Amino acid sequence: MDARTPSLPSPFADWFAARGWSPRAHQLELVRRAEAGLSTLLIAPTGAGKTLAGFLPSLIELAPRAEEGLRRPYRLHTLYVSPLKALTTDVARNLDTPVREMKLDVRIESRTGDTPPHKRQRQRAHPPDILLTTPEQLCLLIASEHARVFFEDLRAVVVDEIHALAPTKRGDLLALALARLQRWAPGHRRVGLSATVADEEGLARYLLGKAPTKGVIVKAPPGAQPVVDVLDSDARIPWAGHTARHAMPEVYAAIKAAKLALVFVNTRAQAEMTFQELWRINDDGLPIALHHGSLDVAQRRKVEAAMARGDLRAVVCTSTLDLGIDWGDVDLVIQMGAPKGAARLVQRIGRANHRLDEPSRALLAPSNRFEVLECRAAQEAVAEGAMDGAEPRIGGFDCLAQHIMGCACGEPFDADELYAEVISTAPYADLSRAQFDRVIDLVATGGYALRSYDRYKRIVQDLNTGRWRARNPTIAQQHRMNVGAIVESEMLDVRLAHRVQASRPGTPKSEGPRPLVPGRRLGQIEEYFIEGLTPGDTFLFAGEVLRFLSVRDTDALVVRAPGAENPSIPSYAGGKFPLSTFLADRVRRMLHEPKRQKLLPQQVRDWIRMQKKRSVVPAPDEMLIETFPRAAKHYLVCYPFDGRLAHQTLGMLITRRLERAGRKPMGFLASEYAMAVWALEPMDDVDLDALFDEDMLGDDLEAWLAESTLMKATFSKCAVIAGMIERKLPGVARKTGRQVTFSTDLIYDVLKQYEPDHVLLQAAFADAGEGYLDIKRVGALLRRVKGRIVHRALPHVSPFAAPVMLEVGRVGVQGGADEAVLEDAASLIAEAMS
Repeated sequence: MDARTPSLPSPFADWFAARGWSPRAHQLELVRRAEAGLSTLLIAPTGAGKTLAGFLPSLIELAPRAEEGLRRPYRLHTLYVSPLKALTTDVARNLDTPVREMKLDVRIESRTGDTPPHKRQRQRAHPPDILLTTPEQLCLLIASEHARVFFEDLRAVVVDEIHALAPTKRGDLLALALARLQRWAPGHRRVGLSATVADEEGLARYLLGKAPTKGVIVKAPPGAQPVVDVLDSDARIPWAGHTARHAMPEVYAAIKAAKLALVFVNTRAQAEMTFQELWRINDDGLPIALHHGSLDVAQRRKVEAAMARGDLRAVVCTSTLDLGIDWGDVDLVIQMGAPKGAARLVQRIGRANHRLDEPSRALLAPSNRFEVLECRAAQEAVAEGAMDGAEPRIGGFDCLAQHIMGCACGEPFDADELYAEVISTAPYADLSRAQFDRVIDLVATGGYALRSYDRYKRIVQDLNTGRWRARNPTIAQQHRMNVGAIVESEMLDVRLAHRVQASRPGTPKSEGPRPLVPGRRLGQIEEYFIEGLTPGDTFLFAGEVLRFLSVRDTDALVVRAPGAENPSIPSYAGGKFPLSTFLADRVRRMLHEPKRQKLLPQQVRDWIRMQKKRSVVPAPDEMLIETFPRAAKHYLVCYPFDGRLAHQTLGMLITRRLERAGRKPMGFLASEYAMAVWALEPMDDVDLDALFDEDMLGDDLEAWLAESTLMKATFSKCAVIAGMIERKLPGVARKTGRQVTFSTDLIYDVLKQYEPDHVLLQAAFADAGEGYLDIKRVGALLRRVKGRIVHRALPHVSPFAAPVMLEVGRVGVQGGADEAVLEDAASLIAEAMS
C-alpha cells in the first residue's frame, strides 16, 4: 500500500470505532486511489469487506454536502452493477446500515427487473445519489431517451462479482455499456470487486478496456484457509447417478450439527429432489427451505428474509445464492455432487462464515465413484490455492447488434465514434471495421438475404448528419422490452388451482363440475416439461408434490398431491455446469498416482485396483479406449475426462465415422468422464488413431452441423439477443416457445441457403464452439491424445466402463439430474468386478 494512505474523516472513523473495528488496509487504499481519480480492481476473499471498500470513497465524497445541509440536485454519483437481483437487494440492505447510523443524507435506491414501473420513471427524472442495478437495467437505461443527461454527472461505477460477469454474454453487454458511459462521463472512475481469480490481469483489462492497467490491482490478505472435507460415506457409493441419495442421512447429520447450512446443488432438478429427500428424513422437524431461480420471487424473498433473521437451519439452493450475498449466520456449506470447478467451489465456500480471520467450512458429498475423484481433486486444489477460470472472451456479434440498437434508441450515433467506443472494450478490442459495419447492416437491414423484408429495418441513417437512429418509436419500444442476454426456454407459471365457490343458497345449481380458477403462483417451469405430462401426472416443484391438471394460457394449473408415489422431477434446459479442464486434468493425474489415492474410500480404491487388473488405468497424457461385447452388441468406451458437452459432440462425430466404416453404430452415451458407443459390428480392429483424428472437426463437423437441431437452437438464442426476433411486443401476448422456434428456424434456413457467412450464423457457430457443443474443447482433446491412445480389447465390461453404461445418455442437451439405469445394474456390476 502507498505510504500516503489516508485516515478516514469523521464521521466514518467514529463509526468504525463505535463498532470496535478498524478499516482494513485495502479499504483505505481504495479511498486514496479514489481521491486521486484512479480506477481499481480489488481482489479479496469473502469477509474482507469488498463491498464496503467499493462504496466507502463514494460515501466520503457525498458526506460533506450532506453534513452542510446543502440541497443537492438530483444527479447520479455512483452506479453499482451486480450480476444478481438478490445480491443488489442484499447490498442495498447492508449499505443502509452505515448510512443510517452515520446520519448521512445520501439517497440510495435499487433498480432491477422487480422494480415497479412508476419507480423506474421517477428514478429517471430524479436520479438517486447511488443506484444499485443489474447489467440488463443498465442497458435499458442507455437505450432510453435523455440517457446522456442521466449519466453525465457520474463519478464512479462499481462492478461487483466482476469475475462472474466478464466471461459471459452479459459481460459483453456490460463492457459495451461501460464504454458508452465513458463517452458521456469521461471523468468517472471504475471499481471492480472480485473474488480470487486465476487471471487477474485479464480481469483488469476487462474492467478498463484499452486504458492502462499498471498498478490498478489491489489485493487484500488471503484470509484463513477454508476447511474442506469430502464425505466418506458408510453407505455403498453408487457407480452412477447424480442424486447422492445414499449420503442423505450423513448430510442431514451435518445440518443438525450446524447453525445454518447452505446445501448447494448444480441444477434446479437436483434442488427439488434433495429438498424432498431431506424432508423425508427430517425427524427433528428442522426448518429447511428451498431456493432456486424458478420459484416465485415472493417465495425467494421470504426464504432470504428468514435466513437473515436466523430462522432457518438449512437452505437447499442453486447458483442463485452463489455470489457475495451475506445471509445470516451460515457456518457450513454442503456441496451435493461434484462442484465441476475449483473457482466455483471457492465461491460457494465463501458463503460460510463472512469473517476474514476465521475459516469457512465445507462438506462435499459426491454422488458416484467418479465424483469421489473429482471432489478430492477439488479439495486438493483449494488447499493449494490453485484456481481454474475461463479464458478471456471474444465479444459476440449478437450482443454487439443489441448494443448498436440500444444506442440508436437513446440518441442518434455516428458510426465512426461508436466503432472507436466498441473497440475500446476488451471483448471487442480485435473487432475489425468490416465486421462492425456488417453488424450495423444486420441491424439496419437484416443482412443481404433479408434486406427485402421491412420488419428487419430497425435503424435508419439521417441523410444530413449521417447519424443512425431508431426507425420509429414503436421499434425503439420493442427493443427496450427485449433487452438482455439471458435467453431461457419458454416458461409457464405454475399456479395452485381451485374450483369457483358454489352458488349462493336459493340460486339454481349449475350442472357438471365447477370451473377451475388459477390461484397462488408458485413459480415458473419450462414449457417443454409440462408438454410431456398427462393430466393427473405428479411432479416435484417448489418443495411440494403437485398434480398436473391442465394448461390455460400461460398457466400450468396444479393441485397439491401429498403422498403421491414416484413424482417426476422437472429438468431444465442448460442446467448442468461443465467439468472444468483444470479439474479434469487433476482427476486424470490422481488416477495414475497411487499416493494420492490413499485418502479415497476403500470401495473406490478397490474399484480402481480392479480396473488395473481387468484393463488398465491410463497415464495422464493418454486416453484409454476399451472395446468389448455385451448382450449381442459391441461397445467402444473412451475416457477423455473432458465433460459431458464435449463428450456428446465427440459421440455424435464418432458415430458418423463408424457408420461410414460399416460398423452399424446404434447410439452412444456421454457422461462427464467417458463416452460409449455401441454397434452391431465389432470395433476391436478399427483404426483408432484415424477414428479420433482432429480432421473430424472439418467435413464431419460441417455435415453434422448442417442437420443438427442443436445448431438451430444456438442460432435461435443469437437471433433473440440480436433483436431479429422479439419475444415481447407492445400490446401483444408474449410469443410462445414454438412461435420463436418457428420464426428462427425459418430465418436459419434462409440464411444457410442464401447467405451462409451471415454474421448471426458466425455468432451461432462461435457459441457452439464454447457452449452447447464445446467444439473448442473437443479440438483440444483430440490434439492432446494424438498418438497417445491406449486400446484394450476386453472379453466383457470393465470396472470403469460400468458407470457410463449405467448412465442415461441423451443426444439432446437437457438439464436436470440423470438417474442411473438399473434394469440390469446388478448383473453388469458383477460382470465388471468378477
